[in-house]
Amino acid sequence: MREQYWKANNNGTEGGCKQQGPNDRLLGTVFGKVRYWRTYIYRGRGKGGYYPLDIELGLPLDGFSMLLRSYAQSVTVLTMFLQWSPCQKSVEEMVLGLGRHTEAWFDSAPVCQNDGEVLVIQIDSKATPTATEQELKKRHGKRRKNPHPGSQRHRGKQARQQRGSKNRKKKGDKSKNGKAATIVVMYTLKRSPDGMLEGPVNKKVYASYAPKRHAVAIARREADKRGFTEQSKKLIQIVTDGDNDLERYIGELFPNAEHTIDVFHVVEYLWKAGGCLYKEGTEELIDRVESMKEALYEGRACEIIEEIQGRISLLPKRGPGAKRRRQRLESIQSYLNKRLDKMNYKSLRDRDLEISSGAVEGAVNYVIAKRFDSGGMRWIKERSEALLQLRCIEINGDWDAFISFVHDKTNELAQQTKTNLFLKSKDPEPLPTYGCIGTQHQKGLGR
Repeated sequence: MREQYWKANNNGTEGGCKQQGPNDRLLGTVFGKVRYWRTYIYRGRGKGGYYPLDIELGLPLDGFSMLLRSYAQSVTVLTMFLQWSPCQKSVEEMVLGLGRHTEAWFDSAPVCQNDGEVLVIQIDSKATPTATEQELKKRHGKRRKNPHPGSQRHRGKQARQQRGSKNRKKKGDKSKNGKAATIVVMYTLKRSPDGMLEGPVNKKVYASYAPKRHAVAIARREADKRGFTEQSKKLIQIVTDGDNDLERYIGELFPNAEHTIDVFHVVEYLWKAGGCLYKEGTEELIDRVESMKEALYEGRACEIIEEIQGRISLLPKRGPGAKRRRQRLESIQSYLNKRLDKMNYKSLRDRDLEISSGAVEGAVNYVIAKRFDSGGMRWIKERSEALLQLRCIEINGDWDAFISFVHDKTNELAQQTKTNLFLKSKDPEPLPTYGCIGTQHQKGLGR
């Protein structure tokens, strides 16, 4: 293998490079620890060197094969079958290292084949607990020596003494310090011979802690890649929960799309309106809300708004709770009236389109909540971003293709530069900026 890179002469040098070794190395693989020997090419003082065999085989300096790196996040499985696994720190650094390549992967991912005639995009957000500056300061502070390392009970007591007592929360205080991640679910619907729309077809998920405009811009880019450009005149339906920011960005980047408000969010507002007029749990309340739901599904949302307006005018101006009920009904009326053009559910049902955001609600729960919103968790957005996007890649069924993409990309760079590369990383990448105003990625979005 060494002869592919250089030819040794009498003193073992060529072009100022010297041969050293062979040196042994332990490599973590799915077959366990493997020892092998390779030669080191020394370029000279201050110039470093490289291992030609590692470059040829595509092995980074981290000490783990790419296949093991692909399975390393399942530490329990590796321990069960291989009797060993990378330590937690190595797994975290692998995640951050792979996270450096997720943005490039989503940009160059293969285009879906055999798509349907209608593209459906569902967008939602979920806040996850993040560490405050005070918590980070305690976490990064110098640790005291533990006088009882063998006692779990005393270790906990020592840790509590080091953290100090917590301030008592005041009314309205929240300890979660939640930061929102925006998730996008995209799929197409294909028309069957009987005229019905079947699907989902080629469902893909994307999530990020970057600003919401980034998520909408990614959806625009993916829609264009799948052939649903503005010039194509193909139908794009976008379903959201009525978020004002998303509505503004959708208007900018998807001016011709059909924007729909999830019907179940609207029904929740109907229950809130009914609660202002009838006692909770009564048959009167249930009957009234059911009749409003029927009107909603039949395309008579205007009648609901008019009824709420009439109820507001009949409310007494004074009395216990009158002001609060009036304000609440006015807020509900404003919400419904502003989104009236996005609640044409009868027409949507007649055309067999979506009226709810069940796909993205399920993705919020599975992709984000189950992994990032458990008790005791505290995340840093930039570090959790890598894991979040890797989860999306795995759920999309693209994990093996992504690992091959990272391997080929890093191996090509190593071949060009004759440098052994690290795939692990201690520091996370900044949050992506594609589509965000004021960045170079804004170019090409028409804004």
